[in-house]
Amino acid sequence: MDTTALLEGQKHRNALAAATLRTASTSEVPGFDGYPSGGGSAKNLEDLGIQPDQEVVYNATAPKLYEYALRDEKGTIITDTGAMAAYSGLKTGRCPKDKRVVEEPSSKDDVWWGPVNFPQDDDSFLLNRERAIDYLNIQKRIFIVDAFAGHDERYRIKVRIVCSRAYHALFMNNMLIVPTDEELKNFGEPDFTIYNAGCFPCNRKLPGMSSSTSVSLHFGRAQMVILGTQYAGEMKKGILTVMMYLMPKRGLLPLHSSCNEAEDGSTTLFFGLSGTGKTTLSADPKRLLIGDDEHVWHDDGVFNIEGGCYAKCIGLSREQEPEIYDAIKFGAVVENVVIDDSKRNIDFDDKTITENTRCAYPLHFIPNAKIPARGNHPTNVVLLTCDAFGVLPPVSKLTPEQCMYQFISGYTAKVAGTEEGVVEPTPNFSACFGGPFLVWHPCKYAEMLAEKLKATGAQAWLVNTGWTGGKYGTGSRIKLKYTRAIIDAIHDGSLAKTEHEAMPGTGLLIPKEINNVPTEMLAPWKTWADQADFKKTVNGLTKMFQENFDKFKDRASPELLKAAPQEWA
Repeated sequence: MDTTALLEGQKHRNALAAATLRTASTSEVPGFDGYPSGGGSAKNLEDLGIQPDQEVVYNATAPKLYEYALRDEKGTIITDTGAMAAYSGLKTGRCPKDKRVVEEPSSKDDVWWGPVNFPQDDDSFLLNRERAIDYLNIQKRIFIVDAFAGHDERYRIKVRIVCSRAYHALFMNNMLIVPTDEELKNFGEPDFTIYNAGCFPCNRKLPGMSSSTSVSLHFGRAQMVILGTQYAGEMKKGILTVMMYLMPKRGLLPLHSSCNEAEDGSTTLFFGLSGTGKTTLSADPKRLLIGDDEHVWHDDGVFNIEGGCYAKCIGLSREQEPEIYDAIKFGAVVENVVIDDSKRNIDFDDKTITENTRCAYPLHFIPNAKIPARGNHPTNVVLLTCDAFGVLPPVSKLTPEQCMYQFISGYTAKVAGTEEGVVEPTPNFSACFGGPFLVWHPCKYAEMLAEKLKATGAQAWLVNTGWTGGKYGTGSRIKLKYTRAIIDAIHDGSLAKTEHEAMPGTGLLIPKEINNVPTEMLAPWKTWADQADFKKTVNGLTKMFQENFDKFKDRASPELLKAAPQEWA
């Protein structure tokens, strides 16, 4: 072997790495100050730190990505409906405790530091990024996906994914908006880049690291680095976090929500964390789907951030959710599901690998999807919660002040499987129904929402998809057919017109009747056998609300504070 050639090759690679770090330490690195960037030729691989002689698969189609995954990624198979079945390794959910945001001059005064955004220094970020690039450089091939986040051309950002797995490339090809040939030709510099080296662990000895997993965002450098987790949802939620930071800088309101549209053009926003029903309830065959998870509310209406949907698969059936069930076909990616060895059909009830089984598919796989995914100002705003205590009514009509209080509180339950270590519903307050993805202080998003509600006159509702007849372990989960009937009554206007009564203590306005919903279910205390236990439980939850809201009191108006639930005497 020619040792001279080997040395020259190593010198060349060292020069590339040095050039990458030099570029990263200057103001030439594209950041949000220059957003949106112009067109021109695609970014050189040398600028990414990638070896020029490495095989690079760029914006590949689904068939090609299938070929790579089936050949090179152990455990990947094709299901009987044609979907790609992939496995994410040890991590089958997000790792919020391993998320870091770099504390740097351009964004440090904007970030809500604390329980959601843990700080990281710039040097640690660069060392993690170098580690990720080194890992990507020793792979026989890498995958690059250039695509958009945002269905409104005025506000979208250009995203670049650099990864080592075909599964990850197909996932983001589904979740982002694929450029046309002309758009790809003029794509130019990305506004944000994700280096996904999740197959390789981070150096846990670095300052700020809490495990072998690291998910780091640097707003100044407009980059994200993933190490130690192959769970594809980290990339999706990383882009949401970026939009949660960037959009308010332009006066736009980013929301962790789903959205659909009626024939007359009226739209509904659904807020809620994973497992509360956003994806399921927005996939309504009678309405057009704008999106299932991430949206932006601007001066002219709303638009979807994503180009696809990321639906939970556990317990999935065609009878309950036909649109989602039928979307699991060629081009879709199912994650961590159990599949029959011979028939290759998915057992949607099997939780052996995880309860957080998922499917990522393009938006156009839903027959009634609206593309481009844009809509008018919302007519209704629905806050979804999964009440594990079983004391909240199935639906409540909210005053504007109650809406703001519930939005800031973001009460729900962590549903099993959505995060590492969560195996059963656990009471949880997540500000703005998207706490893990917030960058600014929650009150900033809440104030922007208040302005939108005031300007448009949208009606707000609180819908409980959790328990009735008792707390978790005693009562039962509210049936999906009843929740759908409630949503139908919201959309046809009958629920706004029906007579309501105030629930003691909470002050929530409860309808006295809804078509196709048992009347006794509407008032939760009537479904409990032990009334004393009900009052004790509801007062316990009220206290939790009040204690949680203490950290927001300094920025809350007197009207907002009056909307807080009180003790049931």
